[in-house]
Amino acid sequence: QVLLVESGGGLVQAGGSLRLSCAASGLSFSSYYMGWFRQSPGKEREFVAAIARTPVNTYYADFVEGRFTVSRDNPENTAWLQMNNLKPEDTAVYSCAAGDRRTLALITADRGYDYWGQGTQVTVSS
Repeated sequence: QVLLVESGGGLVQAGGSLRLSCAASGLSFSSYYMGWFRQSPGKEREFVAAIARTPVNTYYADFVEGRFTVSRDNPENTAWLQMNNLKPEDTAVYSCAAGDRRTLALITADRGYDYWGQGTQVTVSS
């Protein structure tokens, strides 16, 4: 059984930082791209960031604007999303996902991922 478990969400003031973790089990972690997505009430889920199977290639949504960093440790079966200079509009449930697609279109789309975590709430106050 594949499990992806996020942690590290919480309440932070604007300008603050959070580091989200995604612990994976039940899959060959190093074989999968890892993605981060977010969803806020009334909005569709949107791509945030992704990292290739080896931590060489990373991908970010335009709205990240250099504030977030995605990373992974394959022996630890863990991925992270470091979020700095958070803004109120970053408030959402953040989920990690694992997929084995290789095209950019699928790396940045939720249909490109096979396994999903339950999500962790990030709330940024103004």
